[in-house]
Amino acid sequence: MSSAHPDKDVRIFFKECVSLANNFHPAGFDVEVHLILSGVEERTDQNVRIHSVEHHGGSRLKRMWSTVNNVYRKAIELDGDIYHFHDPELLRIALKLKRAGKKVIYDVHEDVPKQIMDKHWIPKWFRGFVSNMYGLFENKRANKLNGIVTVTPLIEERFQKVNENVQMVANYPLLSETNKINDLIVPKKKNQICYVGGLFPTRGVKELIQALEFTDAQLILAGTFSPASFENEVKKLKGWSKVSYLGQIERDQIAEVLKSSVAGIVTLHPTRSYKESLPIKMFEYMSAGIPMVASNFEYWKEIIDSSECGVCADPLNPKDIAGKIQDLLSDPEKSNRLGGNGLKAFHEKYNWNAEEKKLFTLYEKLIHQ
Repeated sequence: MSSAHPDKDVRIFFKECVSLANNFHPAGFDVEVHLILSGVEERTDQNVRIHSVEHHGGSRLKRMWSTVNNVYRKAIELDGDIYHFHDPELLRIALKLKRAGKKVIYDVHEDVPKQIMDKHWIPKWFRGFVSNMYGLFENKRANKLNGIVTVTPLIEERFQKVNENVQMVANYPLLSETNKINDLIVPKKKNQICYVGGLFPTRGVKELIQALEFTDAQLILAGTFSPASFENEVKKLKGWSKVSYLGQIERDQIAEVLKSSVAGIVTLHPTRSYKESLPIKMFEYMSAGIPMVASNFEYWKEIIDSSECGVCADPLNPKDIAGKIQDLLSDPEKSNRLGGNGLKAFHEKYNWNAEEKKLFTLYEKLIHQ
């Protein structure tokens, strides 16, 4: 169930739902997977039955009330055994489902209390209070649920303090996506680097464009700017002349961008939530066989150094970012070696096939409780 995520969300639909519908075969049980979303086309896709409730756009508060209530009514109507939800706003109905005799799983995609501390639209003096109050509410609800799924070890550690049934299921890429990338025949562009994702200040977009002034690199940039004023700001930078901006692109186009780039960039700012995150971009770069230039966070550095698949830079220092980019551009042998190491690590460890088994283990446990 999701009241806020889009149709065909990669983690929810392509990974979890499709895996459960097609690869989960618990002894003695038949499996039906239903996905409840808002404002989508109702259909059956890859053996997942997709249901739509009325979408309340425009107002976040209206969505959190009316859409959530609609999701609950549809969930009760379907009369399932296990309910797996993906939005903090659905915590409001989680215990109602539990009281109705259902087994309920909360999939925690982000450390929301830490995210709140970085929300610039909340007055700084008020963030600590909001963060603490939300954390208490989330912990109290999580304590009463049947299971918690998390995406990083640090979020897993946090929830293990309030629930004994916590399973980390990392958001690593699908092996099938890698095959698509590797099957592409796209000429490598000598000085092309790429960044695909959300384009807002804390993602390090401004510093990356400033870094272009000090390199031979051409940047392929894709995604949606937020706020709109930020787009106007970065387009005035000198480095923008070296940017090819594609806007929002489809997954097939993403594969082409990755395949034709010398390196991928993931220089996010050192916010509380980013420093402990596992951005899927890191692993998509591995799956494409290209090295990455990443923020020098201790957690990320351990992964990159242990796999020898990229280099780290100070995300707030454009000249440091530029130096690391230029190093990869000027040494093709090194770039190819790091990219090959990343591809090897992806196949051995950082792919969805390994993670779906963890999800199945949790479901098996709940089935027999």
